[in-house]
Amino acid sequence: MFMNKTYATPRQRQPELEHDLARSPALGYEPPEEAGWVRCLAHGYPSSLARWHCHDEYELHLITHTSGKAFVGDWIGPFGPGHLVLCGPRLPHNWISLDTPAGGVEARDLVIQFRHDPVEQAAQGIPELAEVRPLLERARRGVEFFGLSERAEAHWARVKSTHGLRRLAAFCDFLADLADCTDYRLLSSVQMQGAEGDAEVDSINAIVNRITDNVAEPIHMADVAAGLGMSESRFSRFFRKATGNSFTDFVNRVRINNACHLLMQTDHYVTDICYQVGFNNVANFNRRFLEIKGMTPTEFRRQSERRFGGQA
Repeated sequence: MFMNKTYATPRQRQPELEHDLARSPALGYEPPEEAGWVRCLAHGYPSSLARWHCHDEYELHLITHTSGKAFVGDWIGPFGPGHLVLCGPRLPHNWISLDTPAGGVEARDLVIQFRHDPVEQAAQGIPELAEVRPLLERARRGVEFFGLSERAEAHWARVKSTHGLRRLAAFCDFLADLADCTDYRLLSSVQMQGAEGDAEVDSINAIVNRITDNVAEPIHMADVAAGLGMSESRFSRFFRKATGNSFTDFVNRVRINNACHLLMQTDHYVTDICYQVGFNNVANFNRRFLEIKGMTPTEFRRQSERRFGGQA
């Protein structure tokens, strides 16, 4: 039997949930009476704002100086000037600069925050706003955009310099560029890409829920296909169209995503986590983890400690 590993000095592993009460103008936030639906923020590094946290708003981040490691959900990767990412609500994130000069840098992040409900409600009466819905859905995983850094900085400056209706117009122009961008990648855990028709959406949701709610249990494509009255080949095409993954790849990605959360939030042994998320072979677990995350589970855990702004 494997025993859970404990450290002598336990650390806070859950992301901090940021609330409005913590958004003081002294930290660079706009005064509450000036901030409407769209809120601008700029800060340097190091900063108390650079921490492993999440919030109820979408947050658009443009890095203008320094390079280092970015942490978005369960994704870990490099960043440098021009790094542009949109994080969805409650998606934990942090950027840790590794080349900061003595005394830090005065400017590193240009940020825009906005809430979901106003744009969703407005889209019901303004059809043009519906164009942004796919972008907001992708943001639930974190979206990194390429080739937009210069335009993004100019957009941010225009939004920041305006208020009221002019700010809304400037921000919608920015959103339109993000929604039109086809050169991007999704960063964090697997997420459905959509399906055609309510019946198909319900079927895919039921399958995904079955996988994610019973991640450690064996699940076979033949059984799932039979439950839907489909042949395996038809189900395979249906599932790939809806999720962008083969059934086996999707199951592996869900399991690896669960492993990432356990590696980040617990002190369990890697071998213990392997079995907790449904793999029955440690070598296969390590191989799949490396394929999907680009590093070993041990390296992922070591690097993930940096999301707090310190070393493991």
